[in-house]
Amino acid sequence: MFLDYFYYIKEILPVSITEFMTLLEALNKGLVKNMVEFYYVSRSILCKNEHHFDIYDIAFANFFKDASIKFPEEIQQEIWNWLNKDDTILHLPAIVEKLFPNMSEEELEEQFRKLLEEQDEEHNFGDKWIGTQGQSNFGHSGQNFQGIRIGGEGGMHSAIKIAQKRIFQDYRKDLVINTRQIKIALKRLRKIDEIGKKDELDLKKTIDETGKNGGDIEIIFRKRRKNNIKLLLLMDVGGTMDPYIHQVNLLFSAANNLSHWKEFKYYYFHNCIYNYLYHDARRNKNRAIEFDDFLKKYDSTWIVIVVGDQSMWRSELVRPHGAIYDDASNEQSGIYYISEIAKHFKNRAIWINPEPVNPKWMSWTQLKIAQVIPTFHLSIKGIEMAMDYLRNGGKNRYTTVDLLKDTVLALY
Repeated sequence: MFLDYFYYIKEILPVSITEFMTLLEALNKGLVKNMVEFYYVSRSILCKNEHHFDIYDIAFANFFKDASIKFPEEIQQEIWNWLNKDDTILHLPAIVEKLFPNMSEEELEEQFRKLLEEQDEEHNFGDKWIGTQGQSNFGHSGQNFQGIRIGGEGGMHSAIKIAQKRIFQDYRKDLVINTRQIKIALKRLRKIDEIGKKDELDLKKTIDETGKNGGDIEIIFRKRRKNNIKLLLLMDVGGTMDPYIHQVNLLFSAANNLSHWKEFKYYYFHNCIYNYLYHDARRNKNRAIEFDDFLKKYDSTWIVIVVGDQSMWRSELVRPHGAIYDDASNEQSGIYYISEIAKHFKNRAIWINPEPVNPKWMSWTQLKIAQVIPTFHLSIKGIEMAMDYLRNGGKNRYTTVDLLKDTVLALY
């Protein structure tokens, strides 16, 4: 089975025999005691970087079909609505495992599907229905030693199946479908420079000169031409950006796979830019760059594209220490950091918002940010307008900064 697993994973991930042998060694040493542990150990060995995690999740679920259950479409969303709540877990006294009858995986799945047909409301603390914090075989945050976890957090961490949405919906690099139009729009941004010696054939001038010479070939060379654009992509992840993951995936994939830039770098943030920018979507501080160092590292010759919905609490944007996530410790307000980016990169910085950019419908924080940095919609037309703005250095372009210049926004 493990050999088949290796060949299956190898078809979609860059996995070598060395990594496969390491996985077998971990199994032989007894480091894996159940399927959940196998999932994590296998992922840590076979995935070379975090961009492979989401692909690995899909492959793992497809190979081990008991790692996911296809819910009936008409009931799936209702079940998730019941279960996706931040409930405080009630810690019951330890329950002896023998009190729960052993059931095969086939019996569990049969019982699960039967309950899907019968259940018509939310249940919690029970021992039969799909719900939370109880002794049922199905749900999450419960006290059953054997069961199927659906959403949320595992109570006993011993579920034999993980019927959960993909955990690592990172901004993947491998998306190809539907990126062509975005690539074409991004190609509007170019600054062609001639570099090096005249060692590249200029076909047009060669034909012209040969024609002028009555057919005698005269070969004309020119300096190589190369796009001199250096691009920085800063992406908002998590929270209100979750509904736009696919759109941002397409933009990121198009930008990353386009051999159009002299240099291309990217960073992540959550809600608003503060005193750190992160190298991965999980915002690990060990893989982050401080804001001041970011400005020192990237001078004003770089193009900056910020992608985010600009949605947050007002205090997150305008107050020092306003960040409400993780262990953020921003000494300045979020709008300060955004303003510093606008000042540092001048007319080479823009913001792309997946939500419609219309002052009549924009929220307070969206308007506040759009006053500071030109904001465009995340659409083909919006990207084209943004690239035209950047290509011309903002000359003769009417943006949200101009439109909202005299708009007074009360704090509350």
